[in-house]
Amino acid sequence: MLRSFVTAVRAGSISRAATALGHTQPALSQQLRKLESVVGRPLLYRSPSGVSPTRAGEELLPYAERILSLSAQALTETGRALAGHCVVGLLEDLAASHLPQALADLARLHPGATLEVLSISSAAMREAYDAGRVQLVLDAVPDVPGPPRWTVRRPLVWAIGQGVDVAADPLPVVLFSNPCSWRTSVLETLERADRRWRAAFESNSLVGVLAAVRAGLGVAALMPANLEPVMACHDADALPTLPDVELGLARHPRTEGDPLIDAVETALRRMI
Repeated sequence: MLRSFVTAVRAGSISRAATALGHTQPALSQQLRKLESVVGRPLLYRSPSGVSPTRAGEELLPYAERILSLSAQALTETGRALAGHCVVGLLEDLAASHLPQALADLARLHPGATLEVLSISSAAMREAYDAGRVQLVLDAVPDVPGPPRWTVRRPLVWAIGQGVDVAADPLPVVLFSNPCSWRTSVLETLERADRRWRAAFESNSLVGVLAAVRAGLGVAALMPANLEPVMACHDADALPTLPDVELGLARHPRTEGDPLIDAVETALRRMI
């Protein structure tokens, strides 16, 4: 049930989650209803455009992700002693999610290993990767510093500040400053829907964007893991469906065959 819930949130759609898990949509919906019955509260907002977590769902999500991650790591890593140093470069939106905690859990299973998470600009990340100071990078595909050996698509959701009128004309939008790999596609989505918009606030950091939405300055496009409970997402049906984000994983070629890097790469693929 937890895997069904996490997959539905990550995919932003019950049908996409069912396909990813190899289930039928009715079977997956039944599992989600069972989990909501156990928790005693609705976990997902359901709409024609997809699903997004309720406040209870936001509270459950990090625990569910950590339980699944620890379970997978325990099954594959028990009995292996890994050592060495691995630096993982993460898109800021991912660095602010459950991934660093899951990597810390992996490091705890291997006291001889040191894992480091780095979140810096794309240009600085490319320089560190080219110099071999970063072994793995998980980022938006246009910003991955090397050929991605694995890609995955994840949804964006609308984060709506308290008191923001989603029918406002023009719509106040909180934006990531350029360069941002999905800023253009988000604005093009609004324009295709004939929604006039204005830039209410811009920031080059997730912290700044979250603060602006939290202050009620407008709406922003975020990954589901970064959505806070106070950012009412049930009004998002009045806004156009956002495009998916394509993430890619790059691995430095000089790390092939390194058991620690292998384990971290496997963990990242499972957790994203």
